Amino acid sequence: MSCLTQEALAYDLDIPVSQIGRIERGEINTTISTLLAISKALNKKVEDLFDFDY
Repeated sequence: MSCLTQEALAYDLDIPVSQIGRIERGEINTTISTLLAISKALNKKVEDLFDFDY
């Protein structure tokens, strides 16, 4: 399993690295287009990004 840093993801998506952190922490909502871009960059289905095991 490879590791993708916030910096690398932000670079791939052409968005600020601080935005990735705020999305991860749930401080901001993101657009559908950014969500789709994140899922593609992570090679995951969008629904996998919302699969929480509580």
